[in-house]
Amino acid sequence: MNVVFSLFKWKGGSAPFRWYGIGNYVDLLHDENFWLSFKNSLFMVVAIVVVPTLIGLLLAAMLFDYLGKKFGSRTAAFLRATYYLPQILPIAVAGFIWSWILDPSRGSINTFLKTAGVTDPPDWLGDPNLALYAVMLMLGWLQIGYPVVIFMAALSRVDPELYEAAALDGAGWWRRFAAITVPTIRPEVFIVVLTATVAALKVFAPILILTGGGPEGSTVVPSYYAYRNFFELSQVGYGSTIATVMSFVIFIVAAAMLIWQRRSENDQRVG
Repeated sequence: MNVVFSLFKWKGGSAPFRWYGIGNYVDLLHDENFWLSFKNSLFMVVAIVVVPTLIGLLLAAMLFDYLGKKFGSRTAAFLRATYYLPQILPIAVAGFIWSWILDPSRGSINTFLKTAGVTDPPDWLGDPNLALYAVMLMLGWLQIGYPVVIFMAALSRVDPELYEAAALDGAGWWRRFAAITVPTIRPEVFIVVLTATVAALKVFAPILILTGGGPEGSTVVPSYYAYRNFFELSQVGYGSTIATVMSFVIFIVAAAMLIWQRRSENDQRVG
């Protein structure tokens, strides 16, 4: 039905349908606001996929291979649960927490900056040049626990004798991490990257709660842009077009990653 709606001009409700064919798609190609929202979704990929995956990989390896052995498995489990805590918070609660943290007058970040001597701290969510990065900070905080939990579970199947043999050969922690840890948990890394990429392309609630797409449209993402056209601008056909295009993009990205993973596994078997 969404695809059907995208072929019409319709304001919703009892308003009449008017056939528009692929006109909405042509309009979308020339819509600067859509391309800006698509560009912002690439920043969401950095915030939800790239940074948390890299940091999560390092944290999981340190918790499993260093802190767990030095301070015990309970300490590692406690820290793992701590990192994962933001994942179980309702997104509305997390959004309001960060709205308070980033508040320009009474937020904890600006209060700290004022204490440190900064007389005019920035308006994190009100400055078009900073708002997107403030949203990225929140999303990274939300996401970091997910790869940590997945990677620590994957590390439990790594043969400890491999680490011991590498240590006896003089390999340091970084060398063991690059030569043993990363190759062993590659399937889990792929799963995290795939699911996080899909989530990044569908980001909606944090934008709605924190910025409402502002200021000056600097934080609009495709899902929020579709929502605006659906419910605020009464352009249901155009909103359906945006949703359809993004669904297609997500499908292509996910399919390409699955094909790449399949080929990588086949190459490893042949090798």
